[in-house]
Amino acid sequence: MSRGERVDVTRSAVRPETEPDGASGTLDTHPLPTPRPAPVAPRWAIRVLVTGAAVLMLAALGWLVFWFLLRLPLLTVAVAVALLLTAVVRPVTRWLHRRGLGEGISALLSVLLLLGVLLGVGFLVGFRAADKLRNLTRPLTAGIDRIRVWLTEGPLGLNPQQVTEVRNTVVNQVYSLTPEPAAAARMAVYILAAIILVAFLTFFLLKDGAAMWAWMLRWVPDRRRDQVDGAGQAAWTVLSQYVRGVVIVAVIDAVGIGAVLVILGVPLWLSLTLLTFLGAFVPLFGATVSGAVAVLVTLVTNGVTDAVIVLIAVLVVQQVEGNVLHPIIVGRTVRLHPVVVLLAVTAGSLLWGLAGALLAVPLVAVTYRVLGYFREHPAPGAGQAAGSESAAEDPPGADPGTVAEPTGADARPAPVAAG
Repeated sequence: MSRGERVDVTRSAVRPETEPDGASGTLDTHPLPTPRPAPVAPRWAIRVLVTGAAVLMLAALGWLVFWFLLRLPLLTVAVAVALLLTAVVRPVTRWLHRRGLGEGISALLSVLLLLGVLLGVGFLVGFRAADKLRNLTRPLTAGIDRIRVWLTEGPLGLNPQQVTEVRNTVVNQVYSLTPEPAAAARMAVYILAAIILVAFLTFFLLKDGAAMWAWMLRWVPDRRRDQVDGAGQAAWTVLSQYVRGVVIVAVIDAVGIGAVLVILGVPLWLSLTLLTFLGAFVPLFGATVSGAVAVLVTLVTNGVTDAVIVLIAVLVVQQVEGNVLHPIIVGRTVRLHPVVVLLAVTAGSLLWGLAGALLAVPLVAVTYRVLGYFREHPAPGAGQAAGSESAAEDPPGADPGTVAEPTGADARPAPVAAG
């Protein structure tokens, strides 16, 4: 067999075993069907699923933290009050520190000054109010009965049974203001422990607050550290401005209503003035409750005419506060709709009573500001971070993919990139 014949035999041996296509003798070369790729979910669906899972995880974590805080009301309220007091006294600490005193001494003097003011006013006004309330319990009950008679037999003609039930509830609350000696002693011990805890927390927040925040930031990933730091600074700014603004509004309210009570000679004018001051810290409800108490006490002690005068003064002060002082001093800082404030105060009151009503609005304001800061200042993505690092490492003007060759004693063979 010649060489050409051997080649033909080899070719015929490796020919695919396919039948010729008709008379032309051509082979059937139709490709095999390729498998279709699995259907891919739209990007918006994936984004919705990932976002929903993240929101659920954050909600579960928030609920767990919230449940834990509710289980320890004394500790939670003490920390919150310490933060509020720190925001109030922080300017005093800075002023003392600028005068040459150390941070520890400045913080200690600020806390002592704050305790002196609070304890002095609390003991003086508290003892005087307790003594007066014992003497005013029966006149207050008589005044409430007069109001009950007017509501049922006057022009309103309300249901006597319902009015009587409300009257009994109010009278029980009035009598509960003067507790028994044993209950008063237990309450005093509880309040003293809370005051000591708040004082210690306030001192260390004033002295080591910056160091505590720096330690907390070390647990945050590097990519988000600047973002968390900025959000924390924004939250502290909002909290400080809110507390100082509320203090200014409370002082103006207390001076306005207290002056009217002093002029009319109401026996409990000092206690009612303090109650007006404290009521300003609870938006919407605080001023209403303190004003109602002032009018009721004036009605019992001084008569209808003076009570009407106090009522007019309370309404005027509340209108000035709601339409002028609060929007200008506090509203620019909080930036919350009145409906949000109402819901926050109601929820706080239902959960923690007076302490919840006091802390609800600043908590919502701080949360709103932190979320707004995260939205306005997003953390850099992984691609941006890698790009910025590569840009910082490469010398200016160098082409990507090239390595600058060192010269002199440091000259070494440049590594060869694979591929």
